[in-house]
This record gives sequence, structure tokens and C-alpha cells, in this order.
Amino acid sequence: MLNNARITLLVFISVFVSSITFFKSPFEGYLHYFIFLLLLPGFVSQFKIVKTPFLILFIPAVWGILQIYAGNNTWAGFLKIFIGTLLSVSFYQYVMLHYKFNVEKIFTYYLKGVYILSIVGIVQVVSYYVGFTPGYDYKWIFNKWGVVPNSSGGIRMNSIFSEASQCAIMFSPAVFVAIYNIIFRKNYFIHTQKGIIIIIASILTTSSTGFIGIFMSGLLIIINHAKVSNIIIASFVFISLGTFMYNASPEFKKRIDSGVGLWVDEDFSVENVNSSSFVLYNNYKIATENFKHNPIGGTGLGSHAIAFDKYSLTKQAGVLDIEFNKSDANSMFLRLLSETGLLGIGFFILFIFKYYVSRSRTVSNSQHWIIGSAILVLIILYLLRQGNYFINGFPFFMWLYYYNAVNYKNMQTNTNQLTEINTKIENA
Repeated sequence: MLNNARITLLVFISVFVSSITFFKSPFEGYLHYFIFLLLLPGFVSQFKIVKTPFLILFIPAVWGILQIYAGNNTWAGFLKIFIGTLLSVSFYQYVMLHYKFNVEKIFTYYLKGVYILSIVGIVQVVSYYVGFTPGYDYKWIFNKWGVVPNSSGGIRMNSIFSEASQCAIMFSPAVFVAIYNIIFRKNYFIHTQKGIIIIIASILTTSSTGFIGIFMSGLLIIINHAKVSNIIIASFVFISLGTFMYNASPEFKKRIDSGVGLWVDEDFSVENVNSSSFVLYNNYKIATENFKHNPIGGTGLGSHAIAFDKYSLTKQAGVLDIEFNKSDANSMFLRLLSETGLLGIGFFILFIFKYYVSRSRTVSNSQHWIIGSAILVLIILYLLRQGNYFINGFPFFMWLYYYNAVNYKNMQTNTNQLTEINTKIENA
């Protein structure tokens, strides 16, 4: 078994590095698969077989097989996603066991990683403007990666991630912590100065998804502090920020305009269709149509590509033949709607609300709500704009969210018991 430092390094490489693949058929061989296979034997030897991932995926497994025989899916499509999800969910539960469910420690490691990658990203942007190619074009390191240009002749920061939006999503929990620390002059989990660097890096992605994450962070902070003055001030700040970004960022403005054109006006002009907004809109139409025909449990894991061929708007005359995100729907919510129906959507809604930790007025020293809210931002952004069930360690964050709630509940129980004992002693 490797020592703890090397295990930690490999775990977070599996979370952050999705821009290296070793083969593309019969499935994409990401680097994290090899890390799973390297560490899993030692984890299994130490902790035995974990049962929870099998219980979680039992119903999707049975339903998926039934959908194959119903003609709505294929064995290849189903097994690729089912095995990948099972492997990822199992691996990251072992990671929690390895760290003895110390969520604060794991979360701190994550924040350090984001800080390092923020510096890499800022160096990338600076290198572009000074003309230092190896400093901004990382194709010499990553083979599933590319420079992301913006409409004003510059580049969008994507650090080591394949896409700028993917980078923004992965940074979003750290951005939440940074915003909270700045507002309340704290240094929870990471120093405020490092947090400012993370926020700058996130803004440099010019990702509309990242800006939604900033808005969600502000909203969750407002909800947990629940003061009228905070709500008024924060509303003014975020409206002003949104207006500024719309006018200052051509990329942001383009996404807003094309989104309104598609979702409100159903305008299929070239400038709207040839955009990321159309990819999401098209998959929305596909997923909802597939859901109408299979509302209970969808058509099974890995089946959205088949639904795409049936219902894609690109089959209409005059619409470009775009097949981006054919398999993952460009949104986990849409993919769940299509592939798992009410069962999958219901599971996620129940999971989010049941294990959300709100700010406690009685346990003032608890930072569990900060971790829970930070990770919730990432989960929401995944549901909105990232359709892969296990890319960049999504199950890792789901386990963190769950065990953070478990740890908080245990702490509350211990605090209540201690209070009862002290009360009995005082009354004795």
C-alpha cells in the first residue's frame, strides 16, 4: 500500500485531471480509471467489500436491463455507464474510509488543489498575452484539452480542464468559501488572500455557469444568515454584478442573448443554433420527449444517445447537424430525466434536501454548513451543465456532502448529550 501522501496525490489527480485519455474505444480511458485500479486492491484488502454502492445502483441495474430487452438501450451503452459509475462510487467511498470520514481534512486538500490550479490558470492567461506559448497551450501535457478562444480575440481560462465551464464548476465550492470569508472577514479552510486568487481565476473563465455559481453562493449565504439588510445589500450587489458582466463580457452577453433567443423566442437562426445554448436547449427537448414516453424510470443508464437519435431538433430542416453532448445531455438533470425518470430525479432531490446542513444558531462553532453549501453549489452546477455521472470525481463530492451531514448530526448528538449531563450536574 502506498503512503498517505502519495494516496492523497493520486486521489486528487483523479478528481482534477480529466484531460488525459489513453484510448477512446470501446470507451474513453481516462487517467482516473488507472488510479482506481491502482488503489482499489489495497482499499479492498484493508476495508473489505463495501456494499452501499451496490445497493444504490441495484434499482438502476434492474431497470436498465429491462430497458435493454424493451429495445430502449443497448448492452454496450448500459454496461459502459453502469460499470463506470459503480467503480467511481465504490472508489470514493473507500477514499472516505481511508480518511476516517474526516470531511474537513479532505475539503481542505481540495481547496489547496483549487488554489494551485487557479495560479496555473492565471499564468495561462498572462502567458497568452505575452506570447509565451508553452505557458498557455498545454496540449504538450494533456491530449483531451485545447485553448479556448473568446470572442474578443483573447482566451478563456481553463487551467488544466478541457473546458472553461468545467473549470468554473470544479472551482465553485472554493469560490463559495472565498466569498464567505471576504464578506465576514474569516479564514475558514483557506486564507482570504488565496480565496481572492481563486475568485479572479473563476471570473477569467468567463463562464456563464461560473457566474451562476457565484450567484448561488450569494443566495445560500443570504438564506443561512437570513437578515433583511443582507438580502437587500446582496440583491443589489448581484444585480449590479450581473449587469456589469453582461455589458463587459462579450462571451457572457452572447450566451444570455442566444439563450433568450432559443428558450423564449424559439429562434433557430444560425447565431443561436451555433452556440452552447443550443446544445442545452436541444438536449432539453430530447430529454423531456423521452421522459414523456418513459416517465417512471427513464430508458436506463447510457441510453440518452439513443433518445438523441430519435428526438433531436437537428433532424429538422434548416437546423445545423450538431451532435455535441449526444451521450451526456450537457446537463445531469436532463440526463437523469431521460435515463432514470422520476426515480433518479426523486433520488437526487431527496438526497440534496435530506443531507443539506443549514447554519446552526445553537452550535456556533460548526462550519459544516459552509462545506455543505459549498458542495451544494457544485452539485447544482453539475445538474445544470455537466452530464457525465463520474467525470472529475462527482461521486467524491456526493460522498463529501453525505458524510458532512452525518458528521454534523453526530456532533449535534454529542453536544446535546453533554448539555444534558451538565444540566443534571448543576441540578444535583
